[in-house]
Amino acid sequence: MIDRTTESWILTAALCLLCGGCVPYLGKTAARPVDTSVPESFGASKDETNSARLAVSKFFRDPALVKLVEQALDNNQELNIVQQEIAIANSEIMARQGEYLPRLGIRTEAGIEKVGEFTSQGASDAANEIKPGRRVPQKLQSYGLGFAASWEVDIWNKLRNATKAAFYRYLATVEGKKFMITRLVAEIARSYFELEALDNQLDVLRRNIEIQTAALDVVRVQKQAARVTELAVQRFEAEVLRSRSRVFDVQQEIVQTENRINYLVGRFPQRVERNSQRFASLRPSDVATGVPTQLLENRPDLKRAEMGLAAAKLDVSVARARFYPSLSIEGSAGLEAFELNSLKALPESLFYNAFANVTAPLLNRKALTASYRVANSKQMQAVLTYEQTIRKAFAEAANQIAMIANLGGKYQLKQQQVDILRRAIDVSSQLFSSARADYMEVLLTRRDVLEAEMELIETKKRQMSAMVNMYQALGGGWREGAE
Repeated sequence: MIDRTTESWILTAALCLLCGGCVPYLGKTAARPVDTSVPESFGASKDETNSARLAVSKFFRDPALVKLVEQALDNNQELNIVQQEIAIANSEIMARQGEYLPRLGIRTEAGIEKVGEFTSQGASDAANEIKPGRRVPQKLQSYGLGFAASWEVDIWNKLRNATKAAFYRYLATVEGKKFMITRLVAEIARSYFELEALDNQLDVLRRNIEIQTAALDVVRVQKQAARVTELAVQRFEAEVLRSRSRVFDVQQEIVQTENRINYLVGRFPQRVERNSQRFASLRPSDVATGVPTQLLENRPDLKRAEMGLAAAKLDVSVARARFYPSLSIEGSAGLEAFELNSLKALPESLFYNAFANVTAPLLNRKALTASYRVANSKQMQAVLTYEQTIRKAFAEAANQIAMIANLGGKYQLKQQQVDILRRAIDVSSQLFSSARADYMEVLLTRRDVLEAEMELIETKKRQMSAMVNMYQALGGGWREGAE
């Protein structure tokens, strides 16, 4: 014979199987193998800020630039905001983890109740005595002290998958911070090289102003000797004024670039220390070897997309598990009495209860179906985002590799152009002195030299910017020890 307890458990199991078999077919989800194991520690395996410092010191060998980056990693407000987002994501993991752990709480109560005498409870209270010669009071007090526990049995891994999804989103926020650090370092480096280029352009302008002023004095002397007209003097003087006006434009750009760097570093406007004299001798670092492997291993945006894909896959599993029955176990135990002094009377004041609940969705299945389809669509979005990020990463790296190579060839030709034009200045001056060339040839030659020198500096700046873009395209060098 089967007793009542065994019979009730059989009926419960049969109900679970019946309800589980009624889950509708909602289509196949995007199949993608992901690692669903959760590490014991929720912290990152290494400090991303220290890794960034290491990568910067190896890639950019300018001490002044490295110092600026270190200050930015400590003081930049956007990084501090992202750090709080990481803390929020970590707290979300703790909250999700607590959902599938048993809950235990202490319960105390005190109250008073007066029931009508012409009710079943009132008639029962009036007819019974707690002690000989003592009736139950009409105003019945109630005191209680005990423990209450509840636990939802995660038989479908719904709660655990939700915790794992929260963990992957936490990892995505960590990678998001790394991605922001890479962008921050790249922006500071680009602005730093731009600042050095502006300093060199300012030096070129001032040097050409001195040369043009000396040429203006020569033309004035030749005018007094009736070798040239007043028109030549005015043209040379206008060219000097033109160059002087450009000085103010460059000085304004220097101020704006310095303030942009100060903002990124997290400090008030001040002069930015730099070594502009070595700008012309800078060479882009060789970073083109092994690009595909480094992209997959180092780029934080790829890792962030991968973590988002893993979280979306688990969200689909959580949404599907909501169709299945849920099993919860609840119980409580403690002391109850209608008099405070009677709480210590054992075992009369002792109470306990325990029961299990099996619930399955019936009327809200459309809402659950919609939730499942939303989760499935978000998973497909994560897949497409991951693929898009990969293509974008390889395209960025390929573009910068070609940019570095092409700018290297352009810089060599520009350098030859500047050398030829500088020699042309001497030739034009000699021809002008011997009256074999007019003043316009001298003027245009000097203007061409100025423009060529400015373009040479601009090409060098683009070279260094391409190197910085390559640094960013390779993910900022997050592997410690990676060259």
